[in-house]
Amino acid sequence: MKTITQRELAARSKAVLDDVEAGETYHVTRNGAEIAEVRPLSSRRRFVPVEELQRKWRHAPRSDAARMRTEADGFFGSEDRIDIDGDGNPWDRT
Repeated sequence: MKTITQRELAARSKAVLDDVEAGETYHVTRNGAEIAEVRPLSSRRRFVPVEELQRKWRHAPRSDAARMRTEADGFFGSEDRIDIDGDGNPWDRT
């Protein structure tokens, strides 16, 4: 978070809004008192660098398909599953 004056916001509005679009938040002051906050509407970014995704996925827990199926059967029930190819495995789409 950065703090800027009302005058500075007026003079540098394009640069400030570019920073806000990139995720920065600004507090605007008038006569030394904070009067406003300028922040992105959404914390969602348009672009995530590949290195960041790789770093996050490297530490993500592994998924266990058999456990997921057991949990899904317990929640939804297994009697309503549709077996597409008749092999007894409704999750297999080959």
